[in-house]
Amino acid sequence: MTIENLTRRAALVGATALGTTSLGLTAGAAFARTPDEEGYAPVPGGRIYWRRFGSGSKTPLLTLHGGPGAAHNYLLSLKALADDRPVIFYDQLGTGKADAPTDEKIYTVQRSVDELDAVRSALKLDKLVLYGHSWGSMLAIEYLCQGRGKGIDNIILGGALASVPQASAGQQRLIDAMPDGYAAKLHGLEKAGKMDTPEYADLTQKFYDKHVLRVPPTPDALASFEALSKSIAYRVMNGPNEFYINGVIKDWDRRKDLKAITQRTLITTGQFDEVTLDCHETIRDGVAGPVQMVVMKDCSHMTMVEKPDQYLGLLRDFLAKA
Repeated sequence: MTIENLTRRAALVGATALGTTSLGLTAGAAFARTPDEEGYAPVPGGRIYWRRFGSGSKTPLLTLHGGPGAAHNYLLSLKALADDRPVIFYDQLGTGKADAPTDEKIYTVQRSVDELDAVRSALKLDKLVLYGHSWGSMLAIEYLCQGRGKGIDNIILGGALASVPQASAGQQRLIDAMPDGYAAKLHGLEKAGKMDTPEYADLTQKFYDKHVLRVPPTPDALASFEALSKSIAYRVMNGPNEFYINGVIKDWDRRKDLKAITQRTLITTGQFDEVTLDCHETIRDGVAGPVQMVVMKDCSHMTMVEKPDQYLGLLRDFLAKA
């Protein structure tokens, strides 16, 4: 999602917002409640950290956070859904409270898929609704395209992509549309090897403010930004920032395999999402199961932070049949 400069900006902007409800957040118990259960689970390469909220009788919802490396915290508004079903979050290997092995070779898409299987096994999630946001949507798609979707009848994909090359091309279009010679300045610094300069940080921040998060960050978002700035998984798998993707996932592409996804599907995105609309339309038009797509007005990539009440309403409507 972001790099260290966004963490610094978030800390400054967020400090003025933490005591307010200007983001549409409710102050109810759904946001304040502590997990009903939490712990660690063994996965290939180490241990992940997980949290479970709720114990209702409906099918559990398992969430896959973005990044890779963003940690689960920014998704925590979804725990409001735990009034009728368990809602489970986990930090993937290399981020947050999970182990962070230093061997870079273990940070692969396939190991992440195997990790998801291990989490399901450890938490006895034979049947579940699978939710993936950003990189988490990639992980969900890869998992299902590998035929591992037994017990999964419904999926939710937010800020979603089935191809990194397609998403990168879309981000370049967004960069080209930025005013005041933005693209030339940004790429000039990249070519000059000056991506660690304050000028480059300021330019990336302008993109993030428009296409990643358009409101002051919540405390949970701050926690994810902090985790991402330290994550070895993000550096190895993604790269230095959102639109300079040179890591392990740079060539990942499942567009031709989407027909393997037969589950009932909800796709959500924002009007200004850094993952452009064509990426979401590709998934909508490619999956074999019944599908609904919703574009949230005036939102960008982190829709669940920008308009949590509206976002939760969309998910509740979809989950009513799950």
